[in-house]
Amino acid sequence: MKKEKENILPAGPLMIEHRLIERMIEPARRQLENVRKNKKTDTDFLENLIDFISIYADKCHHGKEEDILFERLKEKPTSEEHTKIMGKLLSDHMHGRELVADLREAVKKYREGQSDSLSDIGRSLEGLIKLYPQHIDKEDNHFFLPVMEYFDKKEQDDMLAQFKEFDKTLIHEKYKEVMERMESGT
Repeated sequence: MKKEKENILPAGPLMIEHRLIERMIEPARRQLENVRKNKKTDTDFLENLIDFISIYADKCHHGKEEDILFERLKEKPTSEEHTKIMGKLLSDHMHGRELVADLREAVKKYREGQSDSLSDIGRSLEGLIKLYPQHIDKEDNHFFLPVMEYFDKKEQDDMLAQFKEFDKTLIHEKYKEVMERMESGT
């Protein structure tokens, strides 16, 4: 039992982050329904959604996966299955970034009065609503826990420390970018 508990250490924080990301699905689904039924959208909600996915889901969560966990896994003799899943996860991350970029552009057009952008908003929301649950399921149930077996206790502890350090710098990066945009007028 103790070995099993030790082997989930770095996976635990990533899986906890999933629970918050999952909570975004239902509000996004309601917004999609509003777009489809009422032919309108709440741009403030969409801006918050874009910010949440860009900063929390992508920079924070996917950043730890890509920059720490996946990089360390590349140093290990992983199974063909785990290597394949990791490739698919990276592909999902890229697809999510594309969907967010599309949503950002569609919201901009909608704010400019281009009502035909609603269909682009709907497509992007639908894509995100489909992507995240299956992506999280893949990580939680087929990847995170099994790949922890590649790491000993010290390596797991080192990863946890890296995760914490990664999180500490994130808010500073975000607000440095906010200030730079404010200074440049964009």
